[in-house]
Amino acid sequence: MAKKLLHLFTLFFLLKVTFADAAVILQYHHVSEKLPPVTSISSQQFTEHMSYLKEGNFNVMALDKMLQALQAGQTLPPKSVAITFDDGYDNNIEQAAPILEMFGFPYTIFVNPKLIDEKQHYLMSWEQLRRLANKGALIANHSAKHDYLHLHLDNETKEQWHKRVAQDITWSEGRIASEIGHNTKLLAYPYGEFSTELQQLVRSLGFIGIGQHSGAVGKHTDFTRVPRFPASGVYAALSTLSVKLHAHPFAIKKLSYQNSVTTNHQPELTIDFESVDFSQHQFTCYVSGQGVANTKWLALNTVSIRAKEQLPTGRSRYNCTAPLKTGKSKQFYWFSQPWVVTTP
Repeated sequence: MAKKLLHLFTLFFLLKVTFADAAVILQYHHVSEKLPPVTSISSQQFTEHMSYLKEGNFNVMALDKMLQALQAGQTLPPKSVAITFDDGYDNNIEQAAPILEMFGFPYTIFVNPKLIDEKQHYLMSWEQLRRLANKGALIANHSAKHDYLHLHLDNETKEQWHKRVAQDITWSEGRIASEIGHNTKLLAYPYGEFSTELQQLVRSLGFIGIGQHSGAVGKHTDFTRVPRFPASGVYAALSTLSVKLHAHPFAIKKLSYQNSVTTNHQPELTIDFESVDFSQHQFTCYVSGQGVANTKWLALNTVSIRAKEQLPTGRSRYNCTAPLKTGKSKQFYWFSQPWVVTTP
């Protein structure tokens, strides 16, 4: 009997260590039937997503509290999820907010303050955002005008770029604070694009940088490149989204690559894992539009990944997964490396 209890306690402890620091962030844009489906989801589909979270007993929590806890090395309840929207479109208050209010779920909206000040017709006003904030929504920073923050202007020095982008980020944060009262220091990168120097700038300003590449988050996450799972358009199907909602982060010690914004059409990525509690032969990486990538294990905890063919100019990704050794089906470790291939 004592032996059986010891076995059960050990199993519980292992499961707690494996699962307690895993969380998932969902990304939406439009909740609308009238707009192009590439970044949209219908109100019916969105309701189905929220119903799945409710019926599945997911722990839907505020994004700032989730990331603060993980940064502090704290554990989270199993199946923790945060819901986010980019850009602050007017359909968020018209269609998304009533559904979220019905389920009682917290959520975050990343906005562009200068575009709101310009009264762009497709965006919510400050008054509307205050109304949602008073009901529990978190309003956060998406830059002033949704510019490509990593790009340098013509003849702009690195120091001039640094000053301009730092001012953009801090001005936007101050504008949100003055209108809404929120000062979360969460920055969702416009278009999900970030370079190494932009990550360094975001870190120096004390912000958390959030992308649009897929993957789960945990205590090993680099908080200048937090991943989110897109949940609209082709990614809206519950059959695939349900798998992502149960995803877990790899325990990554170090990522090595030249820059995520690169002129190299076959960039190499090396991952040093803190621990490898998955089968090496089941670790697989996929390249946007190509299929399986070349992977080479350099050591027990180190793997190198490279596309078999050249990446096209623009955005691409390496998506890496491996099934958990828990005996539970459809549960995977998940990591994504975004690339922006540019011309010299």
